[in-house]
Amino acid sequence: MGIRLGVNIDHIATLREVRQAQYPDILEALFLCERGGADQITVHLREDRRHIQDHDVSRLLEHNQLPLNLEMAFVPEMVTKARKWRPYSVTLVPERRAEMTTESGLDLARVKKKIKLLQSLQRAVRVYGFIDASFKQVELAKELELDGIEFHTGPFAHAFEKSVRGKSDKELKKEIHKLFSAAKLATSLGLEVKAGHGLTVRNVGELLKMPGLSEMNIGHAIVARSVMIGLEASVIEMKSAILKTRSFSI
Repeated sequence: MGIRLGVNIDHIATLREVRQAQYPDILEALFLCERGGADQITVHLREDRRHIQDHDVSRLLEHNQLPLNLEMAFVPEMVTKARKWRPYSVTLVPERRAEMTTESGLDLARVKKKIKLLQSLQRAVRVYGFIDASFKQVELAKELELDGIEFHTGPFAHAFEKSVRGKSDKELKKEIHKLFSAAKLATSLGLEVKAGHGLTVRNVGELLKMPGLSEMNIGHAIVARSVMIGLEASVIEMKSAILKTRSFSI
């Protein structure tokens, strides 16, 4: 089985919310992603509701033919909603009100302090942690009995852009090694391995040999490209990039 493409459609809602309009419609985006070959739909219901709203999640669950992955902060309000909605999976992510986008992985040590809250969520849905490529975080994910992890690939994406601009690729190789080593450990511990953040058509090829990689969740690059070529075509383009020849390995 190949690597799955999870399409994050948060920024479809961002375009709607910036004008407090009824369009673009989140369901139309869903159907175009399905037609383009997406394997999953991902949305992040933030505490500040800056893009995805509660009614978006309800509508997606009602009409979605694909698995729905709900990204959310590990707080009682969101746990209650996830237990009610029962999406295909939940990915726990860190949130700061002032951030433009997710800036780092979640420290699972904080999740460990609220183990009963986590266990109540785990009884209802598959739970993943969005983490940095750290052995400590991988081991905590195993200790907490998470179903898997999603590696924060932002540092890799940043290093890739520096390399493309002609600067040393030493940082890029370092970030790839960190991701691949942490993924190798996660796989050995029986954790499912995913990746996301800052991934584009240009850089995904560098990660396709990541040990155990089952899924990439990509949003901003797909939605941004869709302004030029349309959403369905943008999903097709990204899917094709993921199916190309693989690159680095360890």
